[in-house]
Amino acid sequence: MVTFTCSPEDAWEVLVTVSQHANVKLREVAQAITAAAAGEPMPAALPEHLASAVQTRRTPPDGIDRGAVGLNAECPPYDRQ
Repeated sequence: MVTFTCSPEDAWEVLVTVSQHANVKLREVAQAITAAAAGEPMPAALPEHLASAVQTRRTPPDGIDRGAVGLNAECPPYDRQ
C-alpha cells in the first residue's frame, strides 16, 4: 500500500476489508492492486472498495473526516493508539 503510505498493519486491514466487501479472495485483491501499480487496469468493483476501505482507515474514531483519499494520502493521518 505504498501508494497510500499505509503501515503494514493498516495495509493488511485494508486488504481484508476490500476482500470481504468485494467478495473476492484476499490474494486476488493483492494481485489486482500489485498489477494496478504496474499500470494494468484494476477490476471494476475494486477501486471503489479500495477507496472506501482506505477512507475508513483514515477516519478517526470521532467520525470526522480529515480529508479525501488521494494517491499520496496518508493512511491513517492520526494516532490510532
